[in-house]
Amino acid sequence: MDKIWEFFENMHESVYVTDMDTYEMIYMNPTAMEIFGIKSMEETVGKKCYELIQQCSSPCKICNNDELEPNRFRERQCYAANLDRYMLWKDTMVVQDGRRCRIEIAIDVSFRAGQGDAFRNNQMLEGQVNEAFRLALQAPTPDRSIEIVLEYLGKALKGARTYIFERNEKGGDDNTYEWTASGVTAEKETLQDLPPEVCASWYRVFKENQSIMVEDIETLRESDPVKYEVLRRQSIHSVVVVPLFMDGAAIGFYGVDNLPEKNLGYASDLLQIMGHFFVSEIKRRNLVRELKDMSYRDQLTQIGNRYALNEFEDRIDQEQCIGVVFCDVTGLKRMNDQKGHLEGDRLIVDSSKCLKEVFGDYGLFRIGGDELVALCPQIEEKEFRRRSEQLKKYIADNDVSLAVGFSWRERCGDDIDRILSEAEKEMYADKAEYYRRTGIDRRSR
Repeated sequence: MDKIWEFFENMHESVYVTDMDTYEMIYMNPTAMEIFGIKSMEETVGKKCYELIQQCSSPCKICNNDELEPNRFRERQCYAANLDRYMLWKDTMVVQDGRRCRIEIAIDVSFRAGQGDAFRNNQMLEGQVNEAFRLALQAPTPDRSIEIVLEYLGKALKGARTYIFERNEKGGDDNTYEWTASGVTAEKETLQDLPPEVCASWYRVFKENQSIMVEDIETLRESDPVKYEVLRRQSIHSVVVVPLFMDGAAIGFYGVDNLPEKNLGYASDLLQIMGHFFVSEIKRRNLVRELKDMSYRDQLTQIGNRYALNEFEDRIDQEQCIGVVFCDVTGLKRMNDQKGHLEGDRLIVDSSKCLKEVFGDYGLFRIGGDELVALCPQIEEKEFRRRSEQLKKYIADNDVSLAVGFSWRERCGDDIDRILSEAEKEMYADKAEYYRRTGIDRRSR
């Protein structure tokens, strides 16, 4: 026996094996191939398990690969929407030829849940909602919870795409989350800041606390041509969307595209039930973001703090050019001593405004009481030098006491601290010149 899973060849239960690192389908026994409509293993070559088993275009949000370990089976029972059956799943991990492999045994237990279509139709809604909530509430972040429920809804309703749109500050709509079925093109990146007129008619309906069901978008060709073009471009033929309300106002909507006709009415009910969950998770997400923003933002200048600087550095492409500006608010101690800390704070704020005016489209940080830094990845040297001169002029024109140093590298590399040190060294030279020119005794600081 070459592989351990060949033992399952003649089992009546469905068994398949996948590579846990690449998601490649390695093996399916005859029962599994029959259930999932696969005639031979040749059809699985180059295919991922989430494409073949779950009809997803990306790894499943509910995948439990990170929970599996050798010599131990994990067991779960739920309604499998893509199979329209209640299944008992048994999963474990084996290492074969240095490859981490997931063995999954799927046992049809529909007969335990009940017999006939009547029972299934009565229990399906409750089962799907409960299972989606159970999985989502185990997720580590609100974003992950939302993604899990969208994925589960898409599979349950056999739709092509599920998504959430949120109103932005300009009154347009941003596609903030999406799930797509296998073979369906993701659209989220192309659906940002949709003009208000695209969804205006839907928001008028939402005010009446009603959902939208379009069985055939051709009915919109004459009545709503703007929305018709947006939907047609995405190859959408039917859509169901429901509003998301927060504090009595519609903050957006979510929905599903291209679901089977028999599921249209059922989809509206299911989405209405799930709407409260999404609003709750969006509120939780916003709170997390607000707390993170507070912990990464200097409250006086409203630019990033040292924690934000460290995170920003980690995201810089080492192969790209970079410019660094290092600033020091000169005379801050004298200002604090002579006129009080409120005036000293004003001096810091005015200095940060100078930096914002010239380098505001890059990363700005206050890393000490009187030290400000601008990190400018992917800025060409000529542009960086032009802005550097512009900053000096702006400082002089606004009577701001700020010593500055500049450093530019064609390649950032992995030693950003050295580039910062070069800019800091130049700043100290500029600072020394300031004290020489003004005649202020630096020791008095």
